[in-house]
Amino acid sequence: MRSLIVIPTYNERENIAGLVEEVFRLAPTTDVLVIDDNSPDGTGQLVDALCAQLPQLHALHRPGKQGLGTAYVRGFQYAIEQDYDLVFEMDADYSHDPQHLPSFFTMAEQADLVIGSRYIPGGGTPNWSPFRKFISSGGNLFARFMLRIPVHDCTGGFRCYRTAALRTIDLSRVRTQGYAFQVEMAYILWKRGYRVREVPITFVDRRVGKSKMSRKIFVEGFLWVLAARLRGDPAVRSLPAAPSTPSTPPPQSETTERPSGSAAR
Repeated sequence: MRSLIVIPTYNERENIAGLVEEVFRLAPTTDVLVIDDNSPDGTGQLVDALCAQLPQLHALHRPGKQGLGTAYVRGFQYAIEQDYDLVFEMDADYSHDPQHLPSFFTMAEQADLVIGSRYIPGGGTPNWSPFRKFISSGGNLFARFMLRIPVHDCTGGFRCYRTAALRTIDLSRVRTQGYAFQVEMAYILWKRGYRVREVPITFVDRRVGKSKMSRKIFVEGFLWVLAARLRGDPAVRSLPAAPSTPSTPPPQSETTERPSGSAAR
């Protein structure tokens, strides 16, 4: 199956080259798409230089910070447009260890969404403080209880989707960011009856650079879960009755987006 790993970046110049090298070492047949939000540190320019050397590496450049959720939605649309079978979400800061990629590919043979889980046997967060573990695990328990979703790590962002499943979703209605985006996407696929599976991962803090996590992102996730429980999710309500005839959603217009890599050649 053709696969694409989507890596959003903002000021990840110190990480991106080494990460791309390690991804290709562990998954030599995959493609990688870096979506850069005009990083002031020159991440986008470095990725362009790497694209000239690596035909499996592609890049999209956006004019400024537009959020993690919109970056992944654009990556999903790119994967659909280019007829990939699998599309991954992956952070640029090494918190998502490429060593776990083989287990994702194996599990994807029997799943429509594979989530790298910190909260099943074999998974963990070894260098987190007790308070951070409490907040993260508590947030996941809250989402599981409120949404009745049988997923242990609803907020985990190391994932693999089948594009056949994404084709049946109106991605333009997915507006969330951060934690809320991950919970919403898992909720949509589960409500559609798709096969959601988890594989254990060890999640560690970024090696270099500054975390993008904020209180605003955490609060958004909390409020989205409450709203989804009380009013439902617009993206779920817009779904057709059955996924038997998938169709490709039209790509969002991004006139300032600049592609580079083999897709632009």
